[in-house]
Amino acid sequence: MTDVTARIQNEITTNPVMLYMKGNAMFPQCGFSARVVQILTHLGVPFASANVLEDAELREGIKTFSNWPTIPQLYVKGEFIGGCDIVTEMFQTGELQKTFADAGLPVKAQA
Repeated sequence: MTDVTARIQNEITTNPVMLYMKGNAMFPQCGFSARVVQILTHLGVPFASANVLEDAELREGIKTFSNWPTIPQLYVKGEFIGGCDIVTEMFQTGELQKTFADAGLPVKAQA
């Protein structure tokens, strides 16, 4: 296991909701990352994030780890949920809120 793989595994294990994104939650640096942050913030779900722009090894490592080519990437309780399009669609259908509820995570708002 590489250092970056071990780091990702540790982050998705220790943080119930982990978002790999461009920029950070206060200052997203791409529209897709901003949308996922907006959805999580709207739902009131606490989450941790990692800025892939600050670490080229992480940026490539997360794509390999998930076998998913794009950023952002959302993990809930260690499980890969998807990128912006999937998270947005799940939010609109209520499936994302159910995923958080099933994981025992509080959701303050609905769609």
